[in-house]
Amino acid sequence: MLTQQQLNTMLSLQNNMNIKVNPEWLTAGYGYLRAAMVESVEAIDHHGWKWWKAQEKDLPQLQMELVDIWHFALSASIIDYKGDIEATATALASQLAENTPHVQFDGQSYSPAGLSLLDNLELMTGLCAAKRFSVPLFMQIVMQSEMTGEELYRQYVGKNVLNFFRQDNGYKAGTYVKTWDGREDNAHLVEVLDSLDMNAPNYADLVYKGLADRYPA
Repeated sequence: MLTQQQLNTMLSLQNNMNIKVNPEWLTAGYGYLRAAMVESVEAIDHHGWKWWKAQEKDLPQLQMELVDIWHFALSASIIDYKGDIEATATALASQLAENTPHVQFDGQSYSPAGLSLLDNLELMTGLCAAKRFSVPLFMQIVMQSEMTGEELYRQYVGKNVLNFFRQDNGYKAGTYVKTWDGREDNAHLVEVLDSLDMNAPNYADLVYKGLADRYPA
């Protein structure tokens, strides 16, 4: 389960990243749930669904898609609460506290806890297409994908901070160096994350500093 502090941290990071892309992002009309829908379909592909051929679930790729979906879901939630990060965090925490969450869709009631991972991914895709998002459903999918709330938090913060770091070091201008000491920045990020306490109140700042200390001058 995600804590209130973790939700506040992620929402603040997401808001700051969106502002970096467009200071007027709240009213720009971007299709965040459309993006989440597309990522959900990609997650279904990584899970595997084709009965006419042999397929294996690609769990690491599926987890990465979930982290991307969470970026878009947080953005949509911030818009719902008109940019109020504290109110958004409180609302998400309240949704996560539901004992037996159900999802209403297309005139039917679904219990994510009783559905397979593939069926829940399909349900999330449908909801996103209808411009809706269920946080309890998403967290059930996270659990079924062998992730904890803490691991979602860790991967989310890492990906968000790396995106910031890339932008600050010339990613848009094409001057950013993605490979350091023979390894891509993603590999360095994993090592930085493994070396830090994710419960530190300044966790995101520590991740950024860890990357900066490794980046070639």
